[in-house]
Amino acid sequence: MAIYLQLHPISPQQRYIRQAVQVLRDGGVIVYPTDSCYALGCHIGDKNALERIRQIRRADRHHHFTLVCRDLGDVGKYALVENWQYRLLRAHTPGPYTFLLKASRETPRRLKHERRGTIGLRVPDHPVTALLLAELGEPIMSSTLLLPGEELPLTDAQEIHHRLGHSVDLVLDGGTCGLIPTSVIDLSGDHAVVVRAGRGDVSPFASAASV
Repeated sequence: MAIYLQLHPISPQQRYIRQAVQVLRDGGVIVYPTDSCYALGCHIGDKNALERIRQIRRADRHHHFTLVCRDLGDVGKYALVENWQYRLLRAHTPGPYTFLLKASRETPRRLKHERRGTIGLRVPDHPVTALLLAELGEPIMSSTLLLPGEELPLTDAQEIHHRLGHSVDLVLDGGTCGLIPTSVIDLSGDHAVVVRAGRGDVSPFASAASV
């Protein structure tokens, strides 16, 4: 059964953060809160953990996983970012957005969209996510905790633990998360394309293009 850790709502316990990070480093799959929904996460270099997330989500090889990053420095390592894209990223991070960008050579092939060569990246605005990323020192490979056949993500950590306790290794209870996933913005072409209108305001991207 997965470890269940209830975090303090204002000052999350650092020992719990360290425990979650150790699970990631040991090849485990965790559930953690973000500024939109709860997410499934694993170490970026662990192929087996990534496949476990695929099985939980029943995702095929075209599924866009997301690299959850500390800042734009991490984004620039794993994606090819031009000036016009950088301006948009800087203006809207941290925040509830997932950006699709052309993956760099640093990105493992298994993490890229098979046909498009893109990767999803985001910088969440959530204290627990920030603490996890600071302790880990690198991005977390993630996917929204939306189970097959369900229209809405799970929002209650105790229910998540009850339903997925035998499929994941640790659940971080950061309180109730929202039901609305991130807005997804495709920046891999010569202009911004709103793929999904979610929690973040998408109006600034309607006319954004390279110059």
